Amino acid sequence: MSSNLASKLRVGTKKAHTMAENVGFVKCFLKGVVEKNSYRKLVGNFYFVYSAMEEEMAKHSLHPIVSKINFPELNRKHSLEQDLAYYYGSNWREQVQLSSAGKAYVERIREISEKEPELLIAHSYTRYLGDLSGGQILKNIAMTAMNLSEGQGTAFYEFADIPDEKGFKAKYRQALDELPIDDATADRIVDEANAAFGVNMKMFQELEGNLIKAIGVMLFNSLTRRRTRGNTELATAE
Repeated sequence: MSSNLASKLRVGTKKAHTMAENVGFVKCFLKGVVEKNSYRKLVGNFYFVYSAMEEEMAKHSLHPIVSKINFPELNRKHSLEQDLAYYYGSNWREQVQLSSAGKAYVERIREISEKEPELLIAHSYTRYLGDLSGGQILKNIAMTAMNLSEGQGTAFYEFADIPDEKGFKAKYRQALDELPIDDATADRIVDEANAAFGVNMKMFQELEGNLIKAIGVMLFNSLTRRRTRGNTELATAE
């Protein structure tokens, strides 16, 4: 018997997915405008979020529902540690701070793990499937925008234990459909997935102020260089 959860999640979160993609920070990222300080703050938030999610999933390794969708090869905690060491240095643990939106996200993961652990599936789906689907594209954008070398600051996007990402996503969706859940539980998981998109959006929105400020500085510097070059050329001509 199939719960059709994969299809329900895809259709039921379509609007939230589109809204998340239209947050200013995300739109800028997709257009290749990435400011390193804002990005490393996002990586820091992700570290706490994924650490919480992976810890809570591991706690329910014998749960009749959660255990069916717990794939350790998806775990991002250690790859995020590598990226944080690159962006902050070896003492990154002393520098990285969880933002208010990130804190709310982590608290929600802890709360549902205690009260309704089957809802962890919504958070797993929202983050991991998105990471697998657009990971390589986002990696290339980040590398180009921040002038990164291969293997520097982009470990988050690398799934070394998943050589066939398309095949794995099919396996993941099949596992969703085979979960022993009723329609009411499936609906609650879809609702939680929409809530997960919401907390992700709030994390992105927190970073918009830093990004806008950085873009303003870049534009100012660019205009200043143009004026300086123009004045130099005028003086030379005279």
